[in-house]
Amino acid sequence: MSFFRRRSGEGAAAGGADGRRGFGFARRPAARPAAVPALDPAHGDEELRLMLAQAAAGDWASLRPALAAVTDGAELTWLLVALSDVAGVEEWTARAVADRPEDTPALLLSGARHVSWAWEARTGARAQYVTEEQWRLFHERLDTAEEQLFEVAEREPRWLAPWYFLQISGRGASLGPDVARYRFEAALRRDPGHLGSHKQRLQQLCAKWGGSHEEMHAFARAAMLAAPEGSPLGELVALAHLEHWLDLPDGEDHAYLTGPAVLASLQEALRRSVLHADYPRPRGWQAAFNTFAMAFSLADQPRTAHLLFEALDGAVTESPWNYLSGDPAEIFRAHRDRCAR
Repeated sequence: MSFFRRRSGEGAAAGGADGRRGFGFARRPAARPAAVPALDPAHGDEELRLMLAQAAAGDWASLRPALAAVTDGAELTWLLVALSDVAGVEEWTARAVADRPEDTPALLLSGARHVSWAWEARTGARAQYVTEEQWRLFHERLDTAEEQLFEVAEREPRWLAPWYFLQISGRGASLGPDVARYRFEAALRRDPGHLGSHKQRLQQLCAKWGGSHEEMHAFARAAMLAAPEGSPLGELVALAHLEHWLDLPDGEDHAYLTGPAVLASLQEALRRSVLHADYPRPRGWQAAFNTFAMAFSLADQPRTAHLLFEALDGAVTESPWNYLSGDPAEIFRAHRDRCAR
């Protein structure tokens, strides 16, 4: 099936199924009909759904007070990540900042949008396939993002969000390992357990961004073990294994994920994070469940994957399924259905 083929672009951050072999386990009767998988940018969060609609409509008068009411830095950052993907935000935030230069939330959203907008210009293609014009737009938008986000960081030194997005812009601009480390540490000073910032650090340490598998795995495991059990940081271990899997040639990839050491590592991370009694199910928790569901499905662990798919009840997140060729909801459905047999 074509939707099992892995993407090969540099934008890929996780692995995917290749459909070369079946799972070979007995069919189990389902307790109820499975929900139709659906990709929901709002993750089922009605407050975010309203904010996305306001952003699409350019209704800053309504969106601004809603964002201002969010006092938790991690939650605000999570909301901004979703809002930064809304097409057209760069247009009306530019007008908002021009009309009121002192409007720091508008400047922050503009900076976040310019990071996302830059990657839209670059695309997820390998570097040799990115055109000169795409590179120009990529760096032009990253330059704007850097300028705006640093201005926000100076105005609001306690805010986490600018340092989260500066990690992404710095990686895109190839500012080097020292800058990357400084920005990650700046984010952690504002929220030591912030999962999003740890995910960005994991990307920085991937082989495709100049790191290594050894650095990546060491970071993921150390972060998980340093956090209390039930912390969301266990997802990092699964993401690291998917990154490693993606980097391997056909044949070696499946052997890697199904090896005893990797399976034990995945099980430990699962127990310490999303299946732990103290796991808080933060906003956007569906992303972690999707990550583990993909990892255990690829690792030929259908029973464990089935538990995760059941908890999701059809809630598909774009990542990590978007690192496979095809529609994320269809790929999710295929894995889920195989694991339910």
